[in-house]
Amino acid sequence: MSAVFLSFSCNNSYQKIAKGSDPDKKLATAKELYEKGDCMKAIPLFEEVIPIYKGTKSIDDIYYQYADCHFQQGDYLIAAFHFKNIYDSYPLSTYAEECLYMNAYCHYMLSPEANLDQTYTEKAMDYFQLFINSYPESAKIPECNNLIDNLRKKLETKDFKSAQLYLKTGQYRAAANAFTNLLRKYPDTGYAEEASFLVVKAHYLYANNSIPEKQLERFQEARKYYDEFLYRYKESKYLKDVTEFYDSAMEKIEKLKNPN
Repeated sequence: MSAVFLSFSCNNSYQKIAKGSDPDKKLATAKELYEKGDCMKAIPLFEEVIPIYKGTKSIDDIYYQYADCHFQQGDYLIAAFHFKNIYDSYPLSTYAEECLYMNAYCHYMLSPEANLDQTYTEKAMDYFQLFINSYPESAKIPECNNLIDNLRKKLETKDFKSAQLYLKTGQYRAAANAFTNLLRKYPDTGYAEEASFLVVKAHYLYANNSIPEKQLERFQEARKYYDEFLYRYKESKYLKDVTEFYDSAMEKIEKLKNPN
């Protein structure tokens, strides 16, 4: 009973302060709740006092705790907005560096699985780069670079999966272009060897499914990509398969050149 009564008493006290007109009590209570991790109750109190304390020396501290409450609640989009607003509004604040980083990190947390729209992934990368450019001596730079690498890998995966889908659905020219663009965009991608092999495969299948008048030119194009693959990956696990495509392409080229 005592625990229930204490909980009721505390809740009653909170409601009294929330409904009251004393901003100092509301701020003190909001800060106390924030320190205890009770962000759900702290947020409405912060929202009431922020306009009152705007222009005071403590506003950036108050505003930061409010933004962090949203972050701790998992409301990353709202938190990102407020962290960025603190940075823009109070660039000389001791919280400015942290807020610019947290804005980027919130977008990192909003970044979805690789098969979904990657708008937040790209925004997170841009914001981390903005942080790096703004605070090049920050201790957070290595962490930012690691997080950017994670985000980039997600973009690579999305592009790779999209190219695979083109190949699977018989859109061979689109697949060849997509794999080629992946390799140009991310030359150090972990998909490089497989994507290079699939460029050859896509060009071979594109040629093989073309009208007769276009086949010679397109099989010759496929052979060019085979040469590029062999130059880069002499010991590749795809060597047997890619050689089969090459041998078949050469055989078809010979027949097309000498139909009789």
